[in-house]
Amino acid sequence: MLSQLPQDQLDLILRRHAELVARLAGAPEPAAYVALSRELAGLETVTRAIQDFRGQADEAKELEAMLANPATEAELRGLAEEELRTVRARLLELEQDLKVALLPKDAADEKNAILEIRAGTGGDEAAIFAGDLFRMYQRYAELKGWRVEILSASEGTSGGYKEIIAEIAGRGVFARLKFESGTHRVQRVPDTETQGRIHTSAATVAVLPEAEDVDVDINDADLKIDTMRAQGAGGQHVNKTESAVRITHVPTGTIVFVQDERSQHKNRARAMMLLRSRIFEAQREKLDAERAADRRAQVGSGDRSERIRTYNFPQGRLTDHRIHLTLYKLEKVIAGEALDEVIDALVTHHQAALLAAADGAAA
Repeated sequence: MLSQLPQDQLDLILRRHAELVARLAGAPEPAAYVALSRELAGLETVTRAIQDFRGQADEAKELEAMLANPATEAELRGLAEEELRTVRARLLELEQDLKVALLPKDAADEKNAILEIRAGTGGDEAAIFAGDLFRMYQRYAELKGWRVEILSASEGTSGGYKEIIAEIAGRGVFARLKFESGTHRVQRVPDTETQGRIHTSAATVAVLPEAEDVDVDINDADLKIDTMRAQGAGGQHVNKTESAVRITHVPTGTIVFVQDERSQHKNRARAMMLLRSRIFEAQREKLDAERAADRRAQVGSGDRSERIRTYNFPQGRLTDHRIHLTLYKLEKVIAGEALDEVIDALVTHHQAALLAAADGAAA
């Protein structure tokens, strides 16, 4: 129960929130302003939850005091009893909201994300499906007001993509998309199928938090940088300059390759961003592996080899195997319009697992 939570911990959060508001009002230096604003944004939800809960708790105490007073008239007593039932029910909801708000936050949740989609088993149909998945996330990002920029793409011979990598920028992008990592499977009749047979193919999705310079320390001496001419379909050179860039981080063996821009400078900048993000994610995965208790609380492992979802077009059905969720609105999900329903269910499941772990630890 929340009553077991030290009230001084809640008071400390409220005092820190008030301190941040006061310091921002004093027009600090730009760098400090950014840091303070980011911390304040992280406290807004939990501060509001504390204030709402305490306000409702105070109202409950006032009603209880009114009912405990022998001088309270019968008619007023009846109204107070009815109101107290409503307030107590609301108090239980606010208690749960506050518990969720107090859960440990993933430090990467507010970051932009790197989305990597690769065609898996299924040949041309897998590449087409990879293209469908990319457009689903692209449309979803548009609905959220996020910005999508393709960093690298290799088109399939019959449409779609063998591989596509994009940056998705906006507030809380990684928090919404981080559970999308894994193998996505599709079941449908391809356009090229003359006998109406259902084919199964797959694509892998990886969602990485975009790393900033402060997140990963990369020594230039550890990098091997190669430049070459960008390659088009069939190995044709698409320009005469050596604009394609491949960077190898020697200590980890991480390799990134970018050729989309004609400018070698732009390709190198994009390649470094990808490199930082992949190394950052590898470091996060290593820490997760070392924290067994935290790992049990995750929705799946995020491993790209793990089959997480099936898109069955003949039946219009989407199934997320991790939480046994089935929706018969596949067209709306693949259009990005109903993807929130899937993501909300995944987030709720994740929060429930964290709450259960916290309650178990407190018991």
